[in-house]
Amino acid sequence: MNKFERSSGILLHITSLPGRFGVGSLGREAYSFIDWLIVAKQSLWQILPLGHTGYGDSPYQCYSAFAGNPVLIDIDLLIEQGWLSEDDVPDFLPFNDSEVEFGRVNELKWKLVKLAASRFAEHASLAQKASFERFKEANCAWLDDYSFYAAVKHSFDEKPWWEWDYNIRMREHNAVFEYKNRLESQIEMFSILQYFFFSQWYDLKAYANKNGIKIVGDIPLYIAHDSSDAWCRPEIFMFDENRNPSKVAGVPPDYFSETGQLWGNPLYNWDYLKQTGFKWWIDRVKANFNLFDVLRIDHFRGLAAFWAIPFGEPTAVNGVWLSAPGKDLLDAIKAEMGAIPLIAEDLGVITPDVEELRDSNMLPGMKILQFAFDSNEGNNFLPHLYPHNSVVYTGTHDNDTVIGWFEAASENDKRFVQEYFNADLNDISWSMIKLAWSSVSNIAIAPLQDILSLGSESRMNLPGKPSGYWRWRYKKEALNFDQALRLARITKIYNR
Repeated sequence: MNKFERSSGILLHITSLPGRFGVGSLGREAYSFIDWLIVAKQSLWQILPLGHTGYGDSPYQCYSAFAGNPVLIDIDLLIEQGWLSEDDVPDFLPFNDSEVEFGRVNELKWKLVKLAASRFAEHASLAQKASFERFKEANCAWLDDYSFYAAVKHSFDEKPWWEWDYNIRMREHNAVFEYKNRLESQIEMFSILQYFFFSQWYDLKAYANKNGIKIVGDIPLYIAHDSSDAWCRPEIFMFDENRNPSKVAGVPPDYFSETGQLWGNPLYNWDYLKQTGFKWWIDRVKANFNLFDVLRIDHFRGLAAFWAIPFGEPTAVNGVWLSAPGKDLLDAIKAEMGAIPLIAEDLGVITPDVEELRDSNMLPGMKILQFAFDSNEGNNFLPHLYPHNSVVYTGTHDNDTVIGWFEAASENDKRFVQEYFNADLNDISWSMIKLAWSSVSNIAIAPLQDILSLGSESRMNLPGKPSGYWRWRYKKEALNFDQALRLARITKIYNR
């Protein structure tokens, strides 16, 4: 849809930043990372979805397709603004500095951000209240539903919406009216938290853009079953009359899993979406381009055909392929928004219809260097076969780190690595970074773990595992300007 210039960048999620509150945030350390990117001559910072995460802490399973994650709100910025004081913060913050302990982090940060929201509600100036009201008005299409959902969910001890009382689960008119009255202050609190989040995010993005760095966002194809979207907009999903999914999302057995991946997300009612001109999808893409400069469509192949698994199946094996109107959707987005910079995550089972959808829209696909040297895979991931219109990665958040991958590789694969590009096997991470940067792909990206030459212990995710991942953080002292200057040199050599 939009041609990309030759460029490069780093993949690092916000949660992986250092910071005293046990998880990365939108504050000082995020600005420091941008400063590092500037020295390293990078022009892209790719992140994972920013949504309000639920059970399992996956950024791909969020309570809203639109809302930001309140846990990413920076506490120190709230202190600077006067909504919190240092006295509100415990004297001792016993958090691990190399991984996110989500349970303890959530407990403390939610307590603090809710306290800040209550003070805002009580003490905001007229100008601050006016700014908040403008935010609510501009985002009412999703914010009202999300804040109401989050407040009701909290009143039911965070249970998923299908376990709520029948009248509110089914959104009966009288129940909606009653709960909105009863939970008015809670609803307002969740809206204030979104105001905090988006205010901090837009400031951070402006700083990146001012310094020549574009943010690459990530839009999951599907939304979580337990989400405000599924509860408030059941007509856009494959639900039965009791609002239970008839079929759910996943992928068949592949490189990552012998039994496939059972994601459990509700599938779209594409017929309804098409009848409405794909309005919900267009609104979602517009919202994402308010947040990001470039957008990666996760599981792009699901826009051509998707793996539909009967609800209740224990694995993803017994699914069927169903077609999706991806061409019509992308045409509708293009008609509304023009040429926008999209990246297609085209990994997994890729068939000619997926390639046609990608190529007819001139979208760059993804090339993973680790796959290039896997004797069990075809060789279309080798750099000499890349098209210019592609994005090369040393690995993604779903892969092992380069060092972890190389240590587990067969002797044949290791020999092929050395033969193919004379790699320095004692510095394999940087050898692979150099190979990616030297390729003809218009965009080259490396996870920060590979810049830091880290092993499998620093892996971000293992697909198919429901919990225990998404925790990795880098230690502040691990990232230095020597690495930035080394990357800057490689970037200059290969004209990125």
